[in-house]
Amino acid sequence: MDYLYFPGCTLYTKAKNLDVAARECAKIVGFELRELPNWTCCGATFPLAIDNLMALLPPSRILATAMEAGGNLTTLCSVCFNVLRRTSYLLESDLEKREKIFDFIEMEYRDGLRVPHYLEILRDEVGFETVKAKVKRDLKGLRVAPYYGCLLLRPFDEMRFDDKENPTILERFVESIGCEPVDFPYKIECCGSFQSVSAPEVAIECGYAILKSALKNGAEVMVSTCPLCQFNLDTKQREIREEYPEFQGIPVLYFSQLMGLSFDLPMEILDFQRNDVDPLPFLERKGLL
Repeated sequence: MDYLYFPGCTLYTKAKNLDVAARECAKIVGFELRELPNWTCCGATFPLAIDNLMALLPPSRILATAMEAGGNLTTLCSVCFNVLRRTSYLLESDLEKREKIFDFIEMEYRDGLRVPHYLEILRDEVGFETVKAKVKRDLKGLRVAPYYGCLLLRPFDEMRFDDKENPTILERFVESIGCEPVDFPYKIECCGSFQSVSAPEVAIECGYAILKSALKNGAEVMVSTCPLCQFNLDTKQREIREEYPEFQGIPVLYFSQLMGLSFDLPMEILDFQRNDVDPLPFLERKGLL
């Protein structure tokens, strides 16, 4: 199997550890990520103004390029996934807007392009049993909080990713690599998103509530698939501790890093040095390195 792959801007910079680990893990479980040629930024947010078609041009061009390249298109970043999946939904449900967009960019679009998330490929195409069979490092006993955030799931009717009230794909993934998933009530709550720029105190409050909830329910590690969530939940922990001195902290990993650890990938691939809360001391204490 191979899939066209849209890495997006952040996975070439701050979130390179999400990208590199996922590429290597894909090879191990049996599919190839073929990078989309000539890709550009997706726009980073799906436009809320219903008449703002200009903001839909970048993701529409990406989808049309995928059709020309001949394959379904996957991505890792929750933000990119949200933009591309919702754009695909709009193009297939609103023919008038689709015609205007593609007349403007002078490209063609045909129905049928699928935009699965990497996790959906693991679940629906590879199978979590196959993932389990590739595990080389025993992570049994590691209690992991799967964090979904907003953009993997919302809006529910357009994303059609998982159960809107009780998603389980990350829990099943965590189990497949030998860890114990920890359920906690804040797993689909917002991390503060772009408020970290305009109102950082809001992001700190949101992050504290999420991390505190995970810790209260016994989590030792949190996993995410969103670079923005990673920034708010990992990098902001220093500021959270300044505001709440009792806060102990918790490593926040990309799901691909944890999968790569279970596959015994080299440390330079997992690149834990990019994580603000260093997970290595904790993993060493647990005897997992």
